[in-house]
Amino acid sequence: MSKEIIAKKAAVVDEVTEKFNSAVSCVVVNYRGVTVEEVTELRKELREAGVEFRVIKNTYLKRAADKAGYEGLDDTFSGPTAVAFSNDDVVAPARILAKFAKDIDALEIKGGIIEGKVASLEQVEAISKLPNREGMLSMLLSVLQAPVRNFAYAVKAVAESKDGEDAA
Repeated sequence: MSKEIIAKKAAVVDEVTEKFNSAVSCVVVNYRGVTVEEVTELRKELREAGVEFRVIKNTYLKRAADKAGYEGLDDTFSGPTAVAFSNDDVVAPARILAKFAKDIDALEIKGGIIEGKVASLEQVEAISKLPNREGMLSMLLSVLQAPVRNFAYAVKAVAESKDGEDAA
């Protein structure tokens, strides 16, 4: 092989390594048998969620994962492999790909990397069931508001009972 080809391959490995290091989550899927229309729809939905979806050679993925310090992914990087990288939302790639995997039998989630740790298929599926960031913030807000709301109801009930005693 020429030095030029080796340099190009090394550049791809470096780029993928950087994606692994900067992403908060990566989900690896087998896409064999998925139609062009289905992939187009999947890419559109992932892009809208700020997720990058790429088909990358397994040898590049293995080298990049090793370079980034992720071990135990060699079995994941076999067969036709595509990776969804998210730099912002941990849940988005898992949620979107799991939804598509239910509808498209040919799409198979293999595993991934979640917040710097190698994740199994089961862990990716568990994360896919979580709400998105806005949903989590909404839940947190309602939990934080509950004590204040309950206190306000108690004060109102006491005030109403005092008004009832004053009227009698």
